[in-house]
Amino acid sequence: MERRNHSSVSEFLLLGLSERPEQQPLLFGIFLSMYLVTVMGNLLIVLAIGFDPHLHTPMYFFLANLSFADACFSSTTVPKMLVNIHTKSQTIPYGGCLAQMHFFMMFGALDDFLLGVMAYDRYVAICRPLQYATLMSPHVCVLLLSACWVLTNLAALLHTLLMAKLSFCAGNTIHHFFCDVLPLLQLSCSDTHTNQVALFMVCSMILTAPLSLIILSYARIISTILKVPSSSGRQKAFSTCGSHLTVVFLFYGTAIGVYLYSPSSHSGGKDRIAAVFYTVVTPMLNPFIYSLRNNDMKTALRKLFGISTFSSQGL
Repeated sequence: MERRNHSSVSEFLLLGLSERPEQQPLLFGIFLSMYLVTVMGNLLIVLAIGFDPHLHTPMYFFLANLSFADACFSSTTVPKMLVNIHTKSQTIPYGGCLAQMHFFMMFGALDDFLLGVMAYDRYVAICRPLQYATLMSPHVCVLLLSACWVLTNLAALLHTLLMAKLSFCAGNTIHHFFCDVLPLLQLSCSDTHTNQVALFMVCSMILTAPLSLIILSYARIISTILKVPSSSGRQKAFSTCGSHLTVVFLFYGTAIGVYLYSPSSHSGGKDRIAAVFYTVVTPMLNPFIYSLRNNDMKTALRKLFGISTFSSQGL
């Protein structure tokens, strides 16, 4: 009954990526394939790290958590979109919409924090190797991970509670493929100033703080790598850093462009395209970029499924 006091809307309509019926089968096939690759790839990384004692190190500990977060991140949005396409229904209940928004923001923010922590881990390993065992001890790693989970849950809970207080008097059509906070703010007939200020402040912290840590860490890492006498060692290190930074800027660039501007400045089409990159494309690429180019991960995957399986694929 309390919800009805704030809103007469019992469900929302998600228009998805396209309103053309002839495009729906193609979109269903593409996103189902991408989702399966994302979930299977990231869960394989988690299993490989968990079953290989040689990978029980801080770097792979955070990589396993990043892979888990990526799988959950895509799972908050893509399955509902696929169900809507398959059933030709665009509806999502009011409570389901708020829940989707909550977990989307939580796992998205968790991705941000884990990327920052992973960059810090590499900085300590490369620039302060003698202190690595102390600065990245198991106790410290658990504390860092716990801080990531607590902060992201609090941030998502804040936005969910603020959104639950808004009224949605008439319009219930969301020009998106999931319940994102900005389209919901545009639908509300309440004063959303508090929500917008909270969104800007929290997103500024969640997006820019880890990104600043990543930039500072990699600036120091690159400075240290340039002093390495071996050209092959420098090339390998730069290749790894380049891959990491490519994904980082793909994820952060689209997310910052969407969430750090006022809702009135957004166009639905551009926001949906940007959302595809950081909700589907980046989580799908992470297992390949962070893991399949890593010899330790290749060895762990061979052990998990058998050497012949991966040898036949040239891994």
